Amino acid sequence: MRRNVSALLSAAALLAVPATAAAQLPTTDDPRFGLSPGLTDAGTAALGLRLDTHLGKAPGFSNPNNAGDLSFANSDMAFQGNHAFVGNFNGFNVYDVSNPTAPTLKTSVVCPGGQGDVSVYKHLLFMSVEETRAKKDCTLTPAATAETRFRGVRIFDISDITQPRQVGGVQTCRGSHTHTLVRPKNDPDNVYIYVSGAAGVRSATELAGCSNAGATTENPSQWRIEVIKVPLADPAAAAVVNEPRLFKNDETGALNGLQNGPTTQRHPSNTNWSPSPNTNHCHDITVYEQLDLAAGACAGNGLLIDISDPANPKRIDAVADPVFAYWHGATFSNDGTKVVFTDEWGGGTGARCRATDQINWGGDAIYEIVDRKLVFRSYYKLPVAQTAQENCVTHVPSLIPIPGRDILVQAFYQGGASVVDFTDASHPREIAYFDRGPISGTSLVTGGYWSTYWYNGTIYASEIARGFDALTLTPTADLTQAEIDGANRATRAERLNVQSQDAFTYNSAPVTAPVGGNVPATLSLTLGAAADFGAFTPGVQQTYSASTTASVISTAGEAALSVADQNTASPGHLVNGTFSLPQPLGGLGTVKTWDGPTSNENVPVTFTQAIGAGDALRTGAYSKTLTFTLSTTQP
Repeated sequence: MRRNVSALLSAAALLAVPATAAAQLPTTDDPRFGLSPGLTDAGTAALGLRLDTHLGKAPGFSNPNNAGDLSFANSDMAFQGNHAFVGNFNGFNVYDVSNPTAPTLKTSVVCPGGQGDVSVYKHLLFMSVEETRAKKDCTLTPAATAETRFRGVRIFDISDITQPRQVGGVQTCRGSHTHTLVRPKNDPDNVYIYVSGAAGVRSATELAGCSNAGATTENPSQWRIEVIKVPLADPAAAAVVNEPRLFKNDETGALNGLQNGPTTQRHPSNTNWSPSPNTNHCHDITVYEQLDLAAGACAGNGLLIDISDPANPKRIDAVADPVFAYWHGATFSNDGTKVVFTDEWGGGTGARCRATDQINWGGDAIYEIVDRKLVFRSYYKLPVAQTAQENCVTHVPSLIPIPGRDILVQAFYQGGASVVDFTDASHPREIAYFDRGPISGTSLVTGGYWSTYWYNGTIYASEIARGFDALTLTPTADLTQAEIDGANRATRAERLNVQSQDAFTYNSAPVTAPVGGNVPATLSLTLGAAADFGAFTPGVQQTYSASTTASVISTAGEAALSVADQNTASPGHLVNGTFSLPQPLGGLGTVKTWDGPTSNENVPVTFTQAIGAGDALRTGAYSKTLTFTLSTTQP
């Protein structure tokens, strides 16, 4: 059930707002509840997900004295070919996943700046940078200044996967918290990047044109996204080409035309709002280019966006929710009729899955798209309680291509991975999971799954503090092996950037049918012209030679070609009437053998005849009729 109300603190924009759901608390009757703590040896619980491989964090990408140091946190992932690209606040790592159950570290690039979200397209990798410590040259010392600082989107050439090179970058006024790769349908030479900047606004003295002024001023740096155009052949020429005002009220002209803060003084949990639902930026935008649609999770609102002109996105609809603290991410169903929005209540570093935290706080809101409007259907959240020592809230999901069902795998930080069936948008349910115990049993140390993505048959997970995991779906009462096999028959993706969604296509189950023919047993032998020694010279010692060819066809497993003299008169010698040559004919016996079939093979057959100086020769022709035989014991 939902009701339409005017946009919070803005009277013109009409937003769909779900009614507050009845209180529902997570269960403690679950194998995941009460798992033993540990950074490397925490207890685990799993249903329908098998952990195949865990790799610890790459050298240089962790603080040995503080496992939860966010300066070294693993962040979002992208995939291309046989490589996984894992972002980190300190740079990014590339893993070889050609063997999905045993990935290996391929390359590490140190380039601090947070939060390090990455996307890939062909020979280019894009990385979001927002921290004030970030520098153009990827170093940290000396400290960044207004001249050396970099906040925006870095561009790397990954043509040589072992040596990525920074080849460009675009500075933006609020940096880039996340970004979205957009591939124009009719422009193969360029891509666009939608930049979601959530940090503070830079001064105009550091970056020209930046302004932290209010919404009524001429061109404030809040209440917008940036659109970067990237020429694939010249990424150094990338530049901002538009700054769409997706939150504008077209009737009043107000740039801050959507939600500008919470509607109640305190969160429904009776705690302070954290973060505050203030739509002055988007956190994540997911595009579905095949449908010309995007879904924006924009702090205080969920947006449906028209991207038919990718350089000029336009808002179609906007919704709000009185229990959402922070609209964080969006995922379309494969057919594009549903959108799952996420609420990052607590900002990702707070414990928000405790036994006292309601299911509709910090979870998903599932909407259907009806006549290009977002219609609320239900909430979903991890159904099991976590401890106060585990940062836990809904985070980044991806679809799993189970034929005929809408299923995603979702990261919940230290709540682990939850596989969710939302085929019935009004009744989502968990059908598989994997979880570890807290990093610490005495204090909250930030960690857990940042993202869990299905890529070509394997679920990969970026663990903030622990490293990189590869998991495989296994059958449960709610997911059959046949369905898993169906997912694995989805056409292999060339790449995966989860915020750039592509429709899954499927191949049929393998069906066998006989086809063939028969080869009759064949031994065929054809001879060329007769071998002729020419004239023998009496009284002169000499060895003469003569050749012919034998054309052989054999279908046998083995065969032999031989020549024999089967005559009873002077066998093995050439004869002239009653006379015979004193020296035997050379070349009789086995000519060639085969250990398999052959076809139309021309085999040279050479004979020799020795004539001695004292050999008496009778006038006339010396000859013999020889027998050529192609034989086998394995016809």
